[in-house]
Amino acid sequence: MTVTSKTNSILHQFATALAKQHIQIVDLTNKLSAETPTLRLPEPFPNLVDFSLENVAHFNDDGPFWSHNNMATGEHIGTHLDAPIHWISGKDGKDVASIEPERLIGDAVVLDFSAESAENPDFLLEIDHVKAWEAQHGPLPENGWLLFRTGWDQYAQDQQAFLNEDETGSHTPGISAQCAKWLAEETKISGLGVETVGIDAGKGAELDPPFPIHYHLLGNDKYGVTSLQNLASLPTRGAVIVVAPLPIVNGTASPCRVYALVEG
Repeated sequence: MTVTSKTNSILHQFATALAKQHIQIVDLTNKLSAETPTLRLPEPFPNLVDFSLENVAHFNDDGPFWSHNNMATGEHIGTHLDAPIHWISGKDGKDVASIEPERLIGDAVVLDFSAESAENPDFLLEIDHVKAWEAQHGPLPENGWLLFRTGWDQYAQDQQAFLNEDETGSHTPGISAQCAKWLAEETKISGLGVETVGIDAGKGAELDPPFPIHYHLLGNDKYGVTSLQNLASLPTRGAVIVVAPLPIVNGTASPCRVYALVEG
């Protein structure tokens, strides 16, 4: 058996490229704090608790050599991954801890509809939009991630602007019901990443079925990541995404750190 020299191994070459900054790491994660914008469900539905830290010891009698905190948070707070068991269509599917790591790392493509979303905050991505993108840039990647750029990350630290609510509801861009079904059933992507507070449009409850990305994507063992940042820094295709949730047993979601690796 021939043993590959460590200095010639793929992993060594990868580590060297990182060290020499031939590969750039782009952080796609929104900072997590008590001020992080979160989804607000209407009455009578209960909301999750917001993120908070409670200091337990800080270089004092309770901890002379250390500082540490208790942390409280809902699963679906900040940049987070939705697992199949989050939705009724995937209730017999995987929890966060059961998602295979190889489904969480893959090629990433960026579909940029920020101009359309700026003109119409209720913009919905349709099948024809994706097919036109594929005709220009190539097919969606197998076991990869579709990252839907809308420019919404500019509001990531402003609760009011991020949810963009008025008397008729929330107005944020998303995916049409037809496109959601097509992405879930006719493509081989692992998941969808968005810049908005949830993977569905702000008015997703008005579509058929309600919240179609949740319904179709999670019901077909695909995953969603919300509140992404810095998609404008990524190439249209050629980046690799790393989604790192906590492996929460029976977890319907998890806050996560999301990176993109970009040659540069």
